Amino acid sequence: MNWLLRRLLALWVRFKARPDAVVARLHGRSNPVCYVLEQRSITDLAVLQDACVQLKLARPRKRLIDGSKDLRSFFYLSRPRGFWGERLDRRPPPQLRQMIEALRARPQLDIDLVPVAVYWGRAPQKEASWFRLLLVEDWALTSRARKFLQVLFNGRNTIIEFDEPLSLRGLLGEEIGVAVRGRRVARALRALYAKHRAARIGPDLSHRRTIVTRVLRTRAVRAAVAQEVRERKLPRHQAILQAKRYAEEIAANYSHAFVRFMEHLLARLWNRLYDGVVFGHVETLERAAEGNEIVYVPCHRSHMDYLLLSYAIFVHGYAIPHIAAGLNLNLPIIGRFLRKGGAFFIRRSFRGNSLYTVVFMKYLAAIMARGHSIEYFIEGGRSRTGRLLQPKTGMLSMTVRTFLRDPLRPVVFLPVYFGYERILEGATYIGELSGKPKEKESVAGLGEPIALAELLDRYDSEWRTQPVDDDTRIAWIGRAVDELAASIMRNINAAAAVTPVNLVAITLLATPRLALPESDLLRQIDLYRALLRDCLYAERVTVTELAGPEILAYCEGLQVISRVPHPLGDIVRMSDESAILATYLRNNILHLFALPALVACVFVSNARVRTDDIQRLAWRIYPYIAAELFLRWREDELTPVVERVLGCLAQHGLIESDPQSGAWQRPPSSSFQAKQLSLLAQASIQTIERYYLAIAQLVKAGSGQISQAVLEERCQLTAQRMALLYGLNSPEFFDRALFENFIDLLRSRDVIRNSSAGKLEFGEVLMLVA
Repeated sequence: MNWLLRRLLALWVRFKARPDAVVARLHGRSNPVCYVLEQRSITDLAVLQDACVQLKLARPRKRLIDGSKDLRSFFYLSRPRGFWGERLDRRPPPQLRQMIEALRARPQLDIDLVPVAVYWGRAPQKEASWFRLLLVEDWALTSRARKFLQVLFNGRNTIIEFDEPLSLRGLLGEEIGVAVRGRRVARALRALYAKHRAARIGPDLSHRRTIVTRVLRTRAVRAAVAQEVRERKLPRHQAILQAKRYAEEIAANYSHAFVRFMEHLLARLWNRLYDGVVFGHVETLERAAEGNEIVYVPCHRSHMDYLLLSYAIFVHGYAIPHIAAGLNLNLPIIGRFLRKGGAFFIRRSFRGNSLYTVVFMKYLAAIMARGHSIEYFIEGGRSRTGRLLQPKTGMLSMTVRTFLRDPLRPVVFLPVYFGYERILEGATYIGELSGKPKEKESVAGLGEPIALAELLDRYDSEWRTQPVDDDTRIAWIGRAVDELAASIMRNINAAAAVTPVNLVAITLLATPRLALPESDLLRQIDLYRALLRDCLYAERVTVTELAGPEILAYCEGLQVISRVPHPLGDIVRMSDESAILATYLRNNILHLFALPALVACVFVSNARVRTDDIQRLAWRIYPYIAAELFLRWREDELTPVVERVLGCLAQHGLIESDPQSGAWQRPPSSSFQAKQLSLLAQASIQTIERYYLAIAQLVKAGSGQISQAVLEERCQLTAQRMALLYGLNSPEFFDRALFENFIDLLRSRDVIRNSSAGKLEFGEVLMLVA
């Protein structure tokens, strides 16, 4: 019967065994190998037997130990009960007890347990049938009827996942008692399966009422309800009802079936909108997923971010995160769908509402404790300029405090970079669906993970032993959260993806009339690609592999640029309308060229500059550019970085060195290299001009004579006027938020201070910055 079943399955089932590294380590084991299957299923066993034959591994049906006729090289952790298999018997299996007795009888013997998971249809991106999506793996108990349908409809998309071998003797400990130790091993194996299933399809959070009830029963919520009764003179039942309303307003209603349907729908949508969705550095997710609570912290550039990240995570075989969404999205129908896709809702502000705060904190703790990854946008809102916004630390702070109170699972923050070549919002989005030229690709790149425990160790190595509750005040937590936020932003930027449109945008926007001869444009693009390679910003930065002519053809296809034929050589230009989008896309990668452009700025008005003067200028300006663009180097690392940039510019003929005088000089003004240097400088020169504009307005007003609000307004109006007079294609040049951040940074560095009257005071230090 088993032979016949294997033959029938071999004709139909197609499987993939993973991970490759574990499969390789299963060859040639010195100890007997025993496979563990989560639930009794002769179908799973038959497929495993066939896989082991193909992979040349020890077969599950062979005898495990010489001299033991009945003990085979596999066992089921749980066995279904009832005719339709609707119940589970979770008692330690008899085979496990027999193995423990064998170890007691043979002190030199050990057995390697290899947990195996068989996922029928956990590759939903390959499915074209809506019905098949209903039958892929979830947390529901699989009956015989459902198993038959799974094999029938999803058998050709089957994944067999082998786990690392576990020493049975190591799991048992020193004293081996059959009954007690058997239950311990069974519990450990069930926990392992739950962890892997949570990583692959998400934890079992389908019962929303269970989560809400658990939140309302926590000690902190009960205390907050009692406080509400005392302070607001409410009846207790009314305060409890209010807490329940808050919990239901917040809670997601995650549905595996809905997620699978949405994956199928989104796959079709992406095919309409994009030629491809690139998910870079996915190996980072593979390393981080096992055993960690993942917090995805992407930048926010489009409403598509919500869908794109969840889609990319899901199609790579991992559970989609629960996403913190603004309460404004909780619309009558849309809100219900978002909840089923994992969204939980948060009010924009809940200061002064202690009951809501406690309920939200406990809900966040509940989903983290159950192993579900979460996602929130650290910038708060979408960027309107293409630059990263200053981070909002509210959710970060709540996540850190939740972890400190209950550090059950290690928390890893996973920064995510989004790069689009068009931002599909509003009329643009409708136009794309109506058949206008579609974007070639969209890019999501994973940044370097940040382990929360390692960061906390730098502030207090004893934090694990110190009890923390809702009322505990931790002196250093604010500084730790700020450092965490800055690290996330830097790691997002360090995973940037440079697209063809980015390169064309940063080149043409540096010209007065948004145009260049084709030959000049190609040479400048080649220069930028070389600088990105030779002055590498970070290992995770990726650059388009297209050559210069292919880049221009690509951008022409997107209608970003147009070509004006001319007998002396074609002119490539950008329309004013395209320049608005191009500014946004240039700003996506501005940080990659910040230091080379800053050094180039030195030579705009100086033909020859000593190395010490270049370093001094960089030292003065770098802290402010680094804070604005979230650059990755610390101030004490700046000197060697500037030296490397100088060498890189010299390598490409943009500057020349004089070893005897220790000076650098630019090429002759009439040379093409001098023009290239000037174009490069434009990437930073407006930022520097904005700083000097703010300082000039402050000095003009005088120390103690102007408030920050008035200074910001004057800076904004002056910058707007300059943009109109000189045709500057940078809306962020007069962005009031950037002036506000610069003034705040001057204050934090003690360059300026607030007087008792609320005016800005300064001294000679301000002149050093200028």
